[in-house]
Amino acid sequence: MRAPARELFRDADFPASDSSLFSSFSTPLAQFREDITWRRPQEICATPRLFADNPLDGQVKQGLLGDCWLLCACAALQKSQQLLDQVFPPGQPSWRDHTYRGSFTCRIWQFGHWLEVTIDDRLPCLAGRLCFSRCQREDVFWLPLLEKVYAKVYGSYEHLWAGQVADALVDLTGGLAERWSLKDLVRTSGQQDRPGGSEHRTCRQLLSLKDRCLISCSVLSPRAGVRELGEFHAFIVSDLRELQGRAGQSLLLLRIQNPWGRRCWQGPWREGGEGWSQVDPADESELLSQLQEGEFWVEEEEFLREFDEVTVGFPITEAGYLQSLYSEKALCHTQELPGAWVKGQSAGGCRNNSGFPSNPKFWLRVSEPSEVFVAVLQRPRVRATGRAGRARALARGECAVRSPASFLSEDYQAVGLHIWKVPVDRGSRSSPGLLLQEPVLSCVPHRYAQEVSRLCHLSAGTYRIVPSTYLPDTEGAFTVTIATRIDRRSIHSQERLGQLLQEASFMAVMKT
Repeated sequence: MRAPARELFRDADFPASDSSLFSSFSTPLAQFREDITWRRPQEICATPRLFADNPLDGQVKQGLLGDCWLLCACAALQKSQQLLDQVFPPGQPSWRDHTYRGSFTCRIWQFGHWLEVTIDDRLPCLAGRLCFSRCQREDVFWLPLLEKVYAKVYGSYEHLWAGQVADALVDLTGGLAERWSLKDLVRTSGQQDRPGGSEHRTCRQLLSLKDRCLISCSVLSPRAGVRELGEFHAFIVSDLRELQGRAGQSLLLLRIQNPWGRRCWQGPWREGGEGWSQVDPADESELLSQLQEGEFWVEEEEFLREFDEVTVGFPITEAGYLQSLYSEKALCHTQELPGAWVKGQSAGGCRNNSGFPSNPKFWLRVSEPSEVFVAVLQRPRVRATGRAGRARALARGECAVRSPASFLSEDYQAVGLHIWKVPVDRGSRSSPGLLLQEPVLSCVPHRYAQEVSRLCHLSAGTYRIVPSTYLPDTEGAFTVTIATRIDRRSIHSQERLGQLLQEASFMAVMKT
């Protein structure tokens, strides 16, 4: 007698329907509404696999969805089995296992916690093939499944259209990321660092980071005659090589991977381009042989000219600590402090507003020259457009996965982060003249983002950290994270927030 067919899981919270695909039909995705079908991996190919034996077969490729920012961050997981296991818990039944039931579970980092998200494995398709993200080998499915998990967290696939690589890196690693403006790098080339700033950034600095970090680069505005770069498009920096040219000069080449998955670059270092005349033919042959589909080489000057921004994800140690991009030290002491901008009390706006000094202030005492990471992670402003019960759950602080049936649209405001050193003779916790003082460090985003952060080298002393919005009376909640390395045993006090929180290397307190 034939065994009854196994009933496969169907996710009622994120169904195989338009409600999971679309939020407002406002992107080019809407034109495919009538043509998209949902299929499980075993209906797409004969022998689906979760991961590939050859990492190149699992390389990310972008489909019809404008989520290059997410796919670039997903590539970080391929650099670390530890991170991949954190996001994709090992041991899940696959398609050939007798325990397979059509569901997969991933973990996403959301505001200080790993959130487990379960989906069914029905995936959007066009003409029988995956229409969104896919791996280089289309029988490998870790990427489209993770993309579906992320779409469920965000509310729909359409909500993944456009975003920041840094935000996705935080969500997939539980760590932090830095964004470097390449235009600022060009302008400050050869200048001395300002006190309190991070180390001087150069493209060559990426050489030491390439094996430890995910490095992404972005184009924020279109280039005349360079359409293959796209607008607001993110790429992966998959390698960097320093070569000696035929004339004895030093050349830095960067290998760029386009998530579109096609080799479309027409710069001087394309195959057959004039740039290769500057190097030995053996180097040319070696570097060109390394190119995979969608990859191309650019030289440092060309890179600085054609791209706008670099995003670097902090490495995570096996013990789960952030690792400095510069000293490689584990920033094994982390302090997280909650804060809020409250209208009429602590929502003073940016430095151009007279009310700026009323913004929340965090006090940091550095006992010795230290490498300190400071980040402001804002919680999204929530507008209830679905069930009121979901809004009440969020208000109570409950953690749940967003679903189309109870969707809450969320957005972020533009925020900044400024650090002032308190003069020795002005050590009180008042803030006179804050508008007139020049900060030792400012971190100002170019657009709205979930997080702003900076690794800085601070001398001994007391510092005032001031997170701000860009408009006065704009409310919101946030968390300030301070991470550093403490080589001595920590001394923990029992004092509560609002008083000094003492540690061996620093003291911090929030004042509103």
